[in-house]
Amino acid sequence: MAQFGSVHAWGAWGRRFKSCHSDYFIKFINMKNIQIIIFLILSINISCAQFGETYVRDDETINTPETINYEIKNIYSDVEIPWSIEFLNNETIIYAEKKGEIFIIKDGKSLKVGNVPEVYLRGQGGLLDLELHPNFAENNLIYISYALGSREDGGGNTAVSRARLIENKLTDLELLYKGEGNSTRGQHFGTRLQFDNDGKLFFAIGDRGNRNELPQDLSLDGGKIYRINDDGSIPNDNPFVNDENAIKAIYSYGHRNPQGIFLHPKTGKIWTNEHGPKGGDEINIISKGKNYGWPKITYGINYSGTTITDEKEHPEMEQPLYYWIPSIAPSGFAYVSSNKYKKWKGSLLTGSLKFKYLERLVLNKNNKVVYREKIADSIGRVRDVKESPDGFVYFSVENKGIFKIIPKE
Repeated sequence: MAQFGSVHAWGAWGRRFKSCHSDYFIKFINMKNIQIIIFLILSINISCAQFGETYVRDDETINTPETINYEIKNIYSDVEIPWSIEFLNNETIIYAEKKGEIFIIKDGKSLKVGNVPEVYLRGQGGLLDLELHPNFAENNLIYISYALGSREDGGGNTAVSRARLIENKLTDLELLYKGEGNSTRGQHFGTRLQFDNDGKLFFAIGDRGNRNELPQDLSLDGGKIYRINDDGSIPNDNPFVNDENAIKAIYSYGHRNPQGIFLHPKTGKIWTNEHGPKGGDEINIISKGKNYGWPKITYGINYSGTTITDEKEHPEMEQPLYYWIPSIAPSGFAYVSSNKYKKWKGSLLTGSLKFKYLERLVLNKNNKVVYREKIADSIGRVRDVKESPDGFVYFSVENKGIFKIIPKE
């Protein structure tokens, strides 16, 4: 650790001091009494040292593989925040930029998709996930999740629409679902989209920064996993269709901010990952009508270091399959079903926005995580990860590109 008197240490502590208490920084920095300055810095260091993700300690529980039997190739680099990637076929990728644009990539060249719906670009909100209809080859239907609203409308909330992709343009746009209760808050829009084997569409809306009201109230949108038919109608076997006070599209509740989802190819279950607070990011297997606890139970704490709740379990609430401490800020989620990568089949992959790597998790037959390792360490903020139709793994990285993992022979 740098000595207190060093330029490096003073610069880091000074910036932290200023970022936490900018109104007072100039006033106090001119004080001649160095003892008061030292006291203030040490006090603020205690309260602000873990304010947000920047000051959380490194993750010492993950492995760095000794041998690398793959290479990572940047197949397209002209990106900003490539929030999601999908495959039109083995050679063609379609991806969404958070700022509100969709591109088709083939042979390293891009083509902008026309008629993309306008998005509410605020904080974490913007253009989010893409999902192809299971019969896309016949009907050209693509599903889009995004923040919808405006300042004049009192803010925005998460929406899901579908359209037909015809000659590189979206046509016949239909709004299928929009969360009620607009907010100008810029966090926790959630949303990943995933069809199950029965053709039902699952998606998430985060708690929108309103944890005390939304996640546990079935009459309010937010902090939920939803399930709808491909045309936006409500399945008659959804868990709360007969509850007159509940939103009929809700499938599970008590979620914070899911940003990863996949359909397990063997069990047909929907798996998600979601952002916890400081500590307590989770992997969950989604079950009908279940309460996943947020914020009544959690393994995390507030970013300031204060307690959210003393409860980590409750008999009427689900436990996560796995939780991360420290938080990795997971984004994207994929199951490796391919044989192309030695010993990877059956692994889970997720990006880490905080630690800037792709993570591989190995589970035993009881679905217990028994091993974790870094892939593409320090590559940047990984936003999405997908397995292509021909079995290769691709992932997107903010301001870096879309990458392909190529196994070495």
